[in-house]
Amino acid sequence: MKPRNPYSKAVTQDDSQPAAKAMLHAIGLTAEQLNQPFVGIASTGYQGNPCNMHLNDLATNIKQAVDQYPLNGLIFNTIGISDGISMGTSGMHYSLPSRDLIADSMETVVAGMHYDALVTVVGCDKNMPGAMMAMLRLNRPALLVYGGTIASGCHAGKKLDVVSAFEAWGEKVAGQIDDDNYQQVIEKACPGAGACGGMYTANTMAAAIEAMGMSLPYSSSNPAISHEKLDEMAQVAAAINGLIERDLKPRDIVTKTAMLNAFKLVTVLGGSTNAVLHFLAIADAAEIDLTLDDLQAISDTTPFLADLKPSGKYLMEDLHQVGGVPAVMKYMLDLGWLDGSCLTVTGKTLAENLAQVEPLDKSQDVVHLFDQPIKETGHIQILKGNLASEGAVAKITGKEGEFFQGRAVTFDSEAEVNQGIAQGKVKAGDVVVIRYVGPKGGPGMPEMLKPTSAIIGAGLGDQVALITDGRFSGGTHGFVVGHVTPEAQVGGTIALVEDGDLITIDAKNNQMTLHVDEAVLHNRAKQWQAPAPKHSRGVLAKYAHTVTSASTGCLTDQVTTAQESPVKQNTIELNVIADDVAANFEYNNRSKNEVRS
Repeated sequence: MKPRNPYSKAVTQDDSQPAAKAMLHAIGLTAEQLNQPFVGIASTGYQGNPCNMHLNDLATNIKQAVDQYPLNGLIFNTIGISDGISMGTSGMHYSLPSRDLIADSMETVVAGMHYDALVTVVGCDKNMPGAMMAMLRLNRPALLVYGGTIASGCHAGKKLDVVSAFEAWGEKVAGQIDDDNYQQVIEKACPGAGACGGMYTANTMAAAIEAMGMSLPYSSSNPAISHEKLDEMAQVAAAINGLIERDLKPRDIVTKTAMLNAFKLVTVLGGSTNAVLHFLAIADAAEIDLTLDDLQAISDTTPFLADLKPSGKYLMEDLHQVGGVPAVMKYMLDLGWLDGSCLTVTGKTLAENLAQVEPLDKSQDVVHLFDQPIKETGHIQILKGNLASEGAVAKITGKEGEFFQGRAVTFDSEAEVNQGIAQGKVKAGDVVVIRYVGPKGGPGMPEMLKPTSAIIGAGLGDQVALITDGRFSGGTHGFVVGHVTPEAQVGGTIALVEDGDLITIDAKNNQMTLHVDEAVLHNRAKQWQAPAPKHSRGVLAKYAHTVTSASTGCLTDQVTTAQESPVKQNTIELNVIADDVAANFEYNNRSKNEVRS
């Protein structure tokens, strides 16, 4: 029989490790406890963010519950970056890199300290995928605990969340609200602990990870401040003990089938485009072959049903009131959309977990029924064409339309576009192009929530399209396309766009076309030069040097990538760009004056 402590015994049972045992006695462990498994409890808790401010308390509750078993719960902490606080500032460049730092630090502590199992306690956007990447790399018994969603705010009879504050700024700039109402929205939008309340990236990834089987049922929809969330902490201890007993590990649970289940749920719920990046990175950590084409295939066949913010009207707390994520998954399972045979951290299959769940009440309207979808196919669409030969990610909920044609207005940074919006440089019918904000060019692929919220707030949300090699927040809505690859920094076609160029975005045929003659593009490519890296030292310099394309998940642990210089990549891109344009170029016969269809 396999020992329950296969890793910690290297320091607790080896007579040649007396110093290790002495130090473990110093933290209060007895000789008997040294024979018990060590469970690392990794908290991303810190005081500076409502998503994370309560996580250290949850970690303490978990430790107390774990210690009731023949287990040693050992809390450690790792970093976090608040997207909501850093959004629109230079701090946002550190957000996506924090995902990999979280994964690296969790892996480092658990492997370096010989822990036998891992519980991750997470709350904000990059916490969840970072924790998943670490758990899958380590492949020791593990589960994820989500800190839960925030309660809604309220002003003037209207429900508020963090995106309300961003959009209020656009309304203020447009003269639609006064300073007092603007301040009231800011003060009331976020009433306490918990992750941002809509189907933004945190709730998207929490729901997806529950569907993958790596968190307990209801973990993703239990509110942060609730009896249900506290009750969950006691269940975590029993679950991790059961995983150790069964030697059930993350790669036994996170299979390709489980990941496809999870992306179907993301599609039904109208989740964040960031899920694409994170799914690719999680799959890589699990050594699963998952591609953009796999995700597009799901979007082609799975409807968008949930009327949740940012494009809808409800919040995660409303979904919880009608049965939460398990009720949605039960509905999907009954329709044959999910494979119920996948294992979960309960030791049971997904179907077994859902057997006792109450079905969705057909009278509720948070989640539409399959025959009355918000959109018959998925909202996340992978676009290609001469503007994105390796792919781009669009969020098309059905409310924006599926076709946009307009003239480019280009900006080479987020600061430029924010200033341009404030100065009225963005007009109805424009295709706003924000570039040099990709993984390498940003660096860090910052989110463009501030520009999109400003556009919405200025009343241009249904009259303007926006494309970028950066990312979008889960809170973004409107006619937007992100993750454009190849990115501008390595010579992608997006770097060659000039003001006034005609661009077509066709989400029906998943094409994004720059209507410029290929000979002209070839000349532009010959004249183009890569901008100098923005950082020569530190975390962002290291990230820009090692990170892969968004089309592969923005990975940083690929050794071969680290050996390729950006200059080499730029040269390769320039050599092939003319062929790429010729292969993908197609003219659209619609009138040049047509803006929307």
